[in-house]
Amino acid sequence: MLRRADAKGTIGSFREGGFQMSKGVHQWLDAYAVSHQNAVNKRIHWICVPAIVVSLIGLLWTIPVPEPMTVVGSWLNWGTLFLVAAFAYYLALSPRLALGMLPIVAAIGLLVSWMATLSVSLLVLSVAIFVFAWIGQFIGHKIEGQKPSFFEDVQFLMIGPLWILAAAYRQMGLRY
Repeated sequence: MLRRADAKGTIGSFREGGFQMSKGVHQWLDAYAVSHQNAVNKRIHWICVPAIVVSLIGLLWTIPVPEPMTVVGSWLNWGTLFLVAAFAYYLALSPRLALGMLPIVAAIGLLVSWMATLSVSLLVLSVAIFVFAWIGQFIGHKIEGQKPSFFEDVQFLMIGPLWILAAAYRQMGLRY
């Protein structure tokens, strides 16, 4: 299946029988915002979503890679490959938001690389962050009175970080 984005940021897919449209960035962000109205839940998300992303990259970083990937060094691993794929997804949704995600993606890579040098195992540290951040997320949604969006569509797991960045863009008066 091939994918493309139109000028409005709507993602579409070429499948047998023609082109099918799916949600654009504004539709994704609006749908995500429905279960993120409570101020406390929003603040929790500003902390826990980035923590979950860092922990996920840390977990992926610890998965052994095939021998040919080690030629490049420790930077080519499942964590960095996921970051590249996530950036490509964001680029397809909104080039302007993807541009804002670029330094964030790089910072996450640097942070996890540094975490890997600590005396505490990267795996143990990542699992701990992951568990505590998800507990925070579920507390936020309990306060909100809404279930997490990803229960409806797993793609919302990728929209959370973009939703935070889009809010920052709106505060700065930037279009996306």
